[in-house]
Amino acid sequence: MSQERHSELGIHALPDEGELLKRQQMTRRAKLVLLVVLILLAVGAARTIISRVVNARELQAGTAERAKIFVRVTEARSSAEGQTLALPGTLQGFVQSPIAARSSGYLKRWYKDIGSEVKKGDLLAELDTPEIDQQLSQAVAARQQAVSSMELAKSSMARWEALRKKDAVSQQELDERRSAYAQANSNLAAAEANVERLRQVEGFKRIVAPFSGIITRRNVDVGDLIDPGAGRSLFVLSQTDPLRVYVNVPQSYANLVKPGQKVIVTQSELRGRKFEGKVARTAGSIDPSTRAMQIEVSLPNADNALLPGAFVQVSLPLKPSGTLLVSADTLMFRRDGAMVAVVDAQNKVHLKKVQVGRNFGLTVEVLDGLDGNEKLILNPSDSLAEGDQVEPTLDKKDGGKKEAAADDDKKKAAS
Repeated sequence: MSQERHSELGIHALPDEGELLKRQQMTRRAKLVLLVVLILLAVGAARTIISRVVNARELQAGTAERAKIFVRVTEARSSAEGQTLALPGTLQGFVQSPIAARSSGYLKRWYKDIGSEVKKGDLLAELDTPEIDQQLSQAVAARQQAVSSMELAKSSMARWEALRKKDAVSQQELDERRSAYAQANSNLAAAEANVERLRQVEGFKRIVAPFSGIITRRNVDVGDLIDPGAGRSLFVLSQTDPLRVYVNVPQSYANLVKPGQKVIVTQSELRGRKFEGKVARTAGSIDPSTRAMQIEVSLPNADNALLPGAFVQVSLPLKPSGTLLVSADTLMFRRDGAMVAVVDAQNKVHLKKVQVGRNFGLTVEVLDGLDGNEKLILNPSDSLAEGDQVEPTLDKKDGGKKEAAADDDKKKAAS
């Protein structure tokens, strides 16, 4: 239809071709813009949905991760290695004796002072004993009297025996002479015994060393009155090589200590030095008052580095008992007693009651309740319960031990 025809009918005039083209371009642009907006909206919505899903998954994973209980575990092991027991002790001379006088008198002079090394039989001191000297002189004179009386009784008996043969005297008178002779003989023997006794007592005025050692104390000086009945010692003599150490071993370790076992003795003042001794003997019984067994340690001391009376530490290497050892940090003490937390193959916790034996400080003996090689939780919390799910991590110390053991096995296999 033409334009004139449109005009006659009163219809709007048709736009020209340029205007139509413009309208079509505008429509296309509007559609394009709408499409871009829809795409952007879709991308934004997808991004939002994806971020929310990712955040939800991260939150779920973080919640599950934070819900895990991370624990360090260690293994129960058999006491294949022996323990070392350290106990205090006091050094004593192998022979330590106070030297006292047997005879009374005054100290004339002394020859050895404290710290002097003496040999057996060395003269230590001399006493002045005038009373004993006079008693000895009197005893010698009494013996001479007894000798004279015995000789007279003997000659009288001989004469009376000759007269009896002639029947000039009676048998009774002869028997009396024989009895007098026997009595004179006895008096002479008593007088000689008394002289010998006083000579022995006088010999004690020379104080000599009964054994080799060191004078550790001198209690007298020149002019002191010496009375044997007072119980006063003149010197104290100690044999310092070897030395003795008496140690009280607790009852729980008494069965592990045997005679001949080597020990290490240390003294804090002698840093870096260790002295090796051995158990000479044991008491073989437990003292009911202390619940301990006394042992005697013999300790060589050729250079006299150790002094009697010093305080020392005695280390006793004990033989392995074969019982299980666990770290002291694995124990829990609850209403039922001592317990440990064991992690099974599914990483679940099981609480087991154990019977505790000896405490070695870092480790503790377990007498009952474990089979061996269980994974035990270190420093378990009070909130830990039966059946809890945990994430175990092997303790570095145990891991290092295992690696060292594996390296040793490889070296042995290679050799």
